Amino acid sequence: MGNFWDFSQTADLLSRGFVQQSMLAIALLGLIGGLLGPMIVARQMSFAVHGASELSFTGAAAALLAGVGVNIGGVIGAVIAAAVFGLLGRRARERDSVIGAVMAFGLGLGVLFLSLYGRVGTGFALLTGQVVSVGRDGLIAVSITAVVVIVVYAIIYRPLLFASLDPRVAAASGVPVRLLSVVFAILVGLAAAQGVQIIGALLVMSLLITPAAAAVRLSANPTVVVVLSIVFAEISAIGGLILSLAPELPISVMVTTISFVIYVICRIVGMRARD
Repeated sequence: MGNFWDFSQTADLLSRGFVQQSMLAIALLGLIGGLLGPMIVARQMSFAVHGASELSFTGAAAALLAGVGVNIGGVIGAVIAAAVFGLLGRRARERDSVIGAVMAFGLGLGVLFLSLYGRVGTGFALLTGQVVSVGRDGLIAVSITAVVVIVVYAIIYRPLLFASLDPRVAAASGVPVRLLSVVFAILVGLAAAQGVQIIGALLVMSLLITPAAAAVRLSANPTVVVVLSIVFAEISAIGGLILSLAPELPISVMVTTISFVIYVICRIVGMRARD
């Protein structure tokens, strides 16, 4: 337990190039997670995020078996899953059943691919994350994803917000509600795919959902919520990486712990403010 307070070791690790690359990668993931999170919460897509991350794992496992880039496989798996969720689960009452059915089938395929691949440790890393091995290629992939997500999200934000608040009126006004749902779902899939590479398929929601869920407890203003969500996501991501270095613990443990503590604090503050 003493390693938790060994700041000299932490400082030494932070001076290493591979850790700095990891820091930048997870900061970018925190940015896109915090940016997309409020809309995910508003559209009640938390389960969809979980499904996209799990099927990103399936795509990555297929890529391992095929001998191609894991990141590419993960992105393809998440994007296909997100597009299917967006197309088939447009109505809230049917969304969960569609995601559950597709996710169960996809996870079964993922287990099959890993069994055929024969290296269980690699598959475990996809579930729990491997941020310190992001490397230059991984950093480039996260950077490209961040640029694409930010640019496309900026273009669709206003009509998407309208469609999220009142889909019937938006559709009657000529807003392409279904197309926007699919595009946003694909953006979420891209973010989830990168999250799988960094913090693992099981814990992607700690950056895509929890910071936004905390932010909406403090404000109803959409702009304020987005800013708070990004701040909370960055604190969780960067803080989790720094705290995980010296004790050599999985980063996912620290990221999820920090994000959950922030959520609990915001929930308490929000409840007191309403009283």
